[in-house]
Amino acid sequence: MDFFKFKDIHPTTKRLIFARAFRSIGQGALVVDLTLYLHALNWTGLHIGLVLSAAGLFGAILSLAVGITSDRLRRKPFLLVYESIVFFASIIAFLFSQTIVLTIVIIIAGFGRGANGAAGPFSPVEQAWLAEEVKAVKRGMVYSLNTALGFFGMGLGALFAMLPSFLSSLFKNGNAVYVVHPYAFRPLFLIVTIASIVNLILLFSASEQYTGLVKVKTLKQKEEESDIKRQENKMLTGLVFLNSFNGLAIGFTGPLISYWFAIRFGVGPASIAPIMAATFFLTGFSSIVSGKLSEKIGIVQSVVWTRFFGLILLIILPIMPAFWIASLIYLLRSAFNRGSVGAKQALIVGLVRDERRGFATSLNAVSMQIPQSVGPSIAGYLFSAGQLQLPFFAGAFLQGIYLIMYGRFFRNQNKPHDLEEE
Repeated sequence: MDFFKFKDIHPTTKRLIFARAFRSIGQGALVVDLTLYLHALNWTGLHIGLVLSAAGLFGAILSLAVGITSDRLRRKPFLLVYESIVFFASIIAFLFSQTIVLTIVIIIAGFGRGANGAAGPFSPVEQAWLAEEVKAVKRGMVYSLNTALGFFGMGLGALFAMLPSFLSSLFKNGNAVYVVHPYAFRPLFLIVTIASIVNLILLFSASEQYTGLVKVKTLKQKEEESDIKRQENKMLTGLVFLNSFNGLAIGFTGPLISYWFAIRFGVGPASIAPIMAATFFLTGFSSIVSGKLSEKIGIVQSVVWTRFFGLILLIILPIMPAFWIASLIYLLRSAFNRGSVGAKQALIVGLVRDERRGFATSLNAVSMQIPQSVGPSIAGYLFSAGQLQLPFFAGAFLQGIYLIMYGRFFRNQNKPHDLEEE
């Protein structure tokens, strides 16, 4: 199956991929503008960071519960619940701007986290369901395609993020060059509302074969189950350990990158949004290339090599003297580093059998989100204190450690296969 032979993909897989694409549009708009919106509402960098950290912690706890429960029940109902939550949260965020209201909806719905179209804390359900109709040898390619469409949607959403700059002319100007009137940001939440409605229709019509956890009956089956689970747990333990480094590194820079551009170079949505859009579009193409690369040199090697180049670019990003140079570095860095997300997801669902994929993907999410949620608070404090380079250097150091250990620990998983075929 070729990337561009979309007709060969199972209908359920198509619906899940399209749902991710629509979901990512709203996420792309908010990952650019949410922190700028809160800044326009006179929130401090520390306040913004604390709320994003709280959202990460809430998502991590909910993710683990959802992943484990979905393995025992079914996955489709959970995604329908998620889209309903986002739908109502987006309407509330559009109508109200009070601090307590925005704090609650940001924490519950995960607004501004830039999840590339993933279903927030319900993404373990999404990833487990996506694997249902895809063979192991094709997962690197299909998951990379899924990720690519998410990035393309994020790019389109980032273009919508320029809207507040144009709408702001209808209101009074803010108190700084890069501050747009708060009211001009509100229509962005309606993009999320519309995407949620479309996704509810897509997911409701999707079929699911998985019916819940299969109970082991015979003594022989119990012994085999115990041996397989022991090996799976070993791999998952290593995954959790490695993710602690990567999650903290991402938290130092990712959620506050628009805020960093604003305070570092004095620019606003009209300047930041096109750069972010170009970044997402290029990263989408990079994800497709990464999917092809994973079939040639293997999933693990494709992740290691692309992220190595991304690491080099992360080190030099904060010392760039001009906005356009920093933007170019950020664009290339994102393409190399995040283009391999699909390959990483394919590896994770291949570490366990179908009945534990919800648990595995939720464990992966939790072990990333908890340390990642700490990052924005630290980075927000450092940015407010004028330390605009330190979070990037700290993140690069942690990602370097992660990259070295990732290649060594998962080297035997470079070419995945279906566990059910053993």
